[in-house]
Amino acid sequence: MAPSLHRVPDLLDREAFEAFVLALPAAVLVHQWGDASVAKVGGKIFAVLGGAVGGEGGGLSFKCADLAFEMLPELKGVAPAPYLARAKWVAVAPGSDLSAAEIVAYVTEAHRIVAGKLTRRIRAELGLEAVTARRDRA
Repeated sequence: MAPSLHRVPDLLDREAFEAFVLALPAAVLVHQWGDASVAKVGGKIFAVLGGAVGGEGGGLSFKCADLAFEMLPELKGVAPAPYLARAKWVAVAPGSDLSAAEIVAYVTEAHRIVAGKLTRRIRAELGLEAVTARRDRA
């Protein structure tokens, strides 16, 4: 049987995380806080793999919508992110109840949320109008 061409990446794997976030519109990746992979859009962080933000053992942390922030910590392996919980961030540990596809969806949404909070001028400069259009219509 041939391997799937649409395999969902495991964003708890550094190589997969970095490749995935770099494929998002206008996203950049920096390494800071020791060995953390930090995903940014317009200079603002939307996801972090490893490092202090992810808690012990690394893990993945990302920005989420209000409702997701209320619901996700009820799952095994998901908790409010240390230092960033007040900004509606969660930390996902390896072995959590979230599937790889769900994590991909949440990181994609984190990118959209953070991009949507950029000024219209910066969004236009970065070509993010289509990414944030849903926010502007609301």
